[in-house]
Amino acid sequence: MEHWLLILWIVLAVLFAVIEAATAQVVTLWFAVGAVGAIVAYVLNASELVQLSVFVAVSLLTLLVARPYLKRFTKTKVQPTNLDMCIGQTAMVTEEINNTLSTGQVKIRGTVWTARSQDDTVIPADALVTVIAIEGVKLIVKPNT
Repeated sequence: MEHWLLILWIVLAVLFAVIEAATAQVVTLWFAVGAVGAIVAYVLNASELVQLSVFVAVSLLTLLVARPYLKRFTKTKVQPTNLDMCIGQTAMVTEEINNTLSTGQVKIRGTVWTARSQDDTVIPADALVTVIAIEGVKLIVKPNT
């Protein structure tokens, strides 16, 4: 088996490329490119140590140079929603908020939401509260002082 190292580099390049295609997270792309560099080193009759060094060096260089550019293009922008605008706003308690009993609703901007108290205090109906966070479909509130 004279060309076992070439076969190894080809298998690694294909394996890393397949993993990259399956994950689409730009994780193993660098190693696939490094394996191609090692294949080039093999074709140029480089020693096993040189091939391994080329693999490591090309993988690291590709990672360090290309990753910042790819992150810039793949970065997703957080799009604020109308719900985000509720944070910091005042709401009216329509049903007593009691975290222990898992009860409580508030009305804000014409919509009724399930609500929980920030610090487990019971907040009576008709009280005014401030929305401080959103957890799932519940508003986390604190009493207005």
